[in-house]
Parts: sequence; structure tokens; C-alpha cells
Amino acid sequence: MPIISKILIANRGEIALRVLRACKELGIATVAVHSTADGDAMHVRLADESVCIGPPPSRDSYLNIHQIVAACEITGADAVHPGYGFLSENAKFADILDAHGITFIGPTAEHIRIMGDKITAKTTAQQLGIPVVPGSDGEVKTEADALKTAREIGYPVLIKATAGGGGRGMKVARTEEDLIEAWSTARTEAAAAFGNESVYMEKYLGKPRHIEIQVFGDGEGNAIHLGERDCSLQRRHQKVWEEANSPALNVEQRMKIGQICADAMKKLKYRGAGTIEFLYENGEFYFIEMNTRLQVEHPVTEAITGIDLVHEQIRVASGGGLSVTQDEVHFQGHAIECRINAEDARTFVPSPGTITHFHAPGGLGVRIDSGAYQGYRIPPYYDSLIGKLIVHGRTRVECMMRLRRALDEFVVDGIKTTLPLFQDLVSNQDIANGDYDIHWLENYLANTSA
Repeated sequence: MPIISKILIANRGEIALRVLRACKELGIATVAVHSTADGDAMHVRLADESVCIGPPPSRDSYLNIHQIVAACEITGADAVHPGYGFLSENAKFADILDAHGITFIGPTAEHIRIMGDKITAKTTAQQLGIPVVPGSDGEVKTEADALKTAREIGYPVLIKATAGGGGRGMKVARTEEDLIEAWSTARTEAAAAFGNESVYMEKYLGKPRHIEIQVFGDGEGNAIHLGERDCSLQRRHQKVWEEANSPALNVEQRMKIGQICADAMKKLKYRGAGTIEFLYENGEFYFIEMNTRLQVEHPVTEAITGIDLVHEQIRVASGGGLSVTQDEVHFQGHAIECRINAEDARTFVPSPGTITHFHAPGGLGVRIDSGAYQGYRIPPYYDSLIGKLIVHGRTRVECMMRLRRALDEFVVDGIKTTLPLFQDLVSNQDIANGDYDIHWLENYLANTSA
């Protein structure tokens, strides 16, 4: 592959700024693309060049492949970093860039396709030696199939869209009586959300944790893992708080599942960053899916390993291979990330508007990934994430104390944010003990709002 000289960042918000900073550190020229709603965004202000690619709706701008390719041609960008969301896991986009001689900073289109379909992903995971949740062999097409499979697996079961994400097209059936309704509803939701009504079935785990393994491959058969992240604090299947290492795992468990994932990526000849997600219960890991992109929560991995994942992505995409071997990866301390959204902390209703005052916390072990600033207007058209607070400490206790202090320093006025939620969580005894699962936060919110 040729050396990358100019990267177009096909995203917005904090992740666009995050990628831009990495490019500047590597001496690579940058191109920001933006909708008309994002003309005053921080990454647009700091980029070497910027191109407006359409009106506010994502389908007309950040999801408009032709406009993004045209922006590459106009500016001479020879690579595209997709960030996360939008086109980051779009195999067609990767193919089109390749056809135009533009480097896609991510995995191959083939691997995106394999892992983008959850049935194919699960089958592939099994073939690669990754433990999976007991479930259907493929799509559950009829009511009879649903009933037969559920009897074999045992209740409760989970119906999931094959092209799903974010909890859409996902229903739990606890008895045979409610199975058919759950199956039918999941298919209807899947068709509406993804244009694909296909669903499959898995055993429903009662109180699992959500554990994910960060992997990296060079596309030539070399791969490493960078440990795990615990993403169990979720609301409506959306992650809220992530930490590394997980309070639930010991070193032996961490290294065992990490090596399984790294070995699988070697067999697959995977290229770039990827995250293999699991449910974890009673000492067992069960594969959920693989995300073939950078994750929102990647900074906690960077904090405990000292490895810049975006630098690594660009290096691999340039053909430079991995910068470290597995035995050179060392885990130090503990890190926690809080996703700060422009939402009411109790109702979670979005709160777009102008930020009248913005003061970010600082000090040792505190990192803010945000494109927000005083006077910036949060547009109503996109995801409500306005920034991420990441803290690192030598121990989990030190990390929690540092997080408490940083949250008290963080000021965002003019809009409502989820900062008060995290101030509550950091003082909760269950959280302090690391004693929570994927249902904990929703139960907590239900009890505190009652």
C-alpha cells in the first residue's frame, strides 16, 4: 500500500476531532466533511481543508457516499477514516473507495460483510473457536421453526434481528405463550429499522455482564488483543459507562479470552481495529457480535495500554503492520469512560441548543474527548453524544475518586446533560463494588424515578 498523505474524515463530532488530532500528530494532512448544520464544528475549524457535503439529514450528507467520494477527488485525499457509526461498517462504501484507489482505514469489505450479518458472524465465530450463545443455526423463518428451536434451547429465549443493532428488532420470550408475538414483533421492527425482517434466536441469559475484547490485525495473519472493556452499564442496549479492566475478571480469564480472540483474528487475517463482544455469566463467555471499526469506548483501552488506536489504524492501513507484539502489550491501572449526552439526566429527552458556558475538568489522568465549546450549538439532527470523560488511575479505587472529582469540575450550561446521572452513579455502592450487570442501570433508573 502507498504511504497515506491526506485523510478525509467521514464523520462528525468528537470522533472526527479525535481522528484529526491523530492525523496531525502523524504529520498527515486532513480534510473535514460536514453538513450545513456542522459548519462551525471544532473539527471543521481545525482541519487543513473542509468540504460541505449536504444538508443536515444524515442520508443527504454523512451517509451520502457519492458526495464523500467527490470530496476526496476534489481535495486529493488518498484515504478515508470513517470513525464509528455512519459508513464505518458499510461494505459497499469500502468497495467503492477501493475502486477509486482510495484507502479505507478499516477492515476489508469481505470482513465487514461477514460480521455485519449476525447469523454469518456467529457461524464464523464458531468456526474460529470463539465461544457462542446456544441458539438457532440460522434464520428462524416460521412460527413452527420458532417453537421448535425454543424448545431445544430452553426458555427464556431472545429473538434478534440478523441486521440489528441498538436493541431494535430484539425481543425476549419467557414462555411458549408469548414466543410467537415476540417473534412476529421482532420481525416487524427489524423490517422497519433495517429493511430486513430476518431474525434468529439465542438463549436468554438472566444476569450477564457485557464484556468486549479489543483486537487488532495487520491483514497478513498477525493479530493481537488489547484486553477487555466492561460495558455492562447500559440503557436500552446503549452503553453509558465503560471501564477497563473489568471488575468481574481476573488476569487468567482476561488473557485466556483475549488469546482466543487474537488467534481467531489471525485465522481470519483480519485487518485493523475490531471489537469482539460477549455476554459473560457464571465464568463463561458467549459471543454476541463483532464490530469491525473503532469503538466509542476505545479511550479506556488506550489509557491502560498506552497505545494510540487511531495511530495504529492508520499505520496498518498504510501497510506498516502492527507497532507492537502481544508480549509488548502491558496493562497498567484502571480507566473509566462516561458518555456525556445532551439529554435530560432523568427522562433522557434530547436537549439540543446553545452551550452558554463550558468548562472541562483537567489534572492528572483526566481526558476529555469532545468537540463542544462555549457558544457551540448542539444540532437536533444527530446522536446526542457531546463528549466523553475518561479518567485513569493506578487502581480502580483511585480511578473512581478521580472520576468523582472530575465530574464535580465539569460544567456545561445552556443545555441539559447526563452529568448528574454520573454524579449519582459514582457515589453508588454497587458501582463502587463493581457489582452490576446489563440490567442494573435500567433497574436503578426505574427505582429512583418511582
